[in-house]
Amino acid sequence: MPLESIPEFTHPAAKLWKAIPADTRKLILANVWCGKCSHGVTIRNFSGAVKGGNLLLVGKCSDCHGDVARVVESK
Repeated sequence: MPLESIPEFTHPAAKLWKAIPADTRKLILANVWCGKCSHGVTIRNFSGAVKGGNLLLVGKCSDCHGDVARVVESK
């Protein structure tokens, strides 16, 4: 079983991420579109930053290990 890195977040991104309930965070991580696989996947080895006021998660596809990203819009 491969080891995964601990997510790295900017301070503002960590604040937004922690404000999301744990069960919702799990759903977000398990529902990321991979353009290469053409279906929803789980994001692995991800980091987080705030872009345009929204949380941006960038990481690797759990299936093909290609680059994926997920935007979580803030209210």
